[in-house]
Amino acid sequence: MNRLITLLTITMMTTTTMAQNGKAITVKKTFSRETSVSINIKADASIIWALLTNAADYPRWNSTVVAIDGKIALNEKINLKSTLDTSRTFKLAIKEFETNKRLVWGDAMGKRIFTLTQNANGEITFAMSEKIGGPMFPLFAKMIPSFDQSFEQFASDLKKESEAIMEAK
Repeated sequence: MNRLITLLTITMMTTTTMAQNGKAITVKKTFSRETSVSINIKADASIIWALLTNAADYPRWNSTVVAIDGKIALNEKINLKSTLDTSRTFKLAIKEFETNKRLVWGDAMGKRIFTLTQNANGEITFAMSEKIGGPMFPLFAKMIPSFDQSFEQFASDLKKESEAIMEAK
């Protein structure tokens, strides 16, 4: 039992490490899939938050987004087009909105969670995760592309733009 706990602890530590520094991880289960990424950003939370909540500006700084129409605010709805499938528009509801800390949007199939955490060294850890699934998920799971590269690019783009704005301040 102790060996199992040790192995689980090492696995969890490795997963946390892999999820840091902009490297995505995906956990696949029968009825769901969850992808996450996190990265440290040398910028004020307000700068990062402004980028995350300005829908019209996404295509300028984020190479994974074709367009977002609508307002990113609590109980609002947005239409998102991603580079993963440019023929599809995702109709998403803003479910949580805690300024400079947490943003959640999603639909019936899943939700994406964005969090900003202030670190002791003055940096912000940006984390993003998305869980998709449901009872019918196994029937079409193989048709959904991997999010890993897109998540890594999203985090990298956000870091680059946030730090450029911070430096220009």
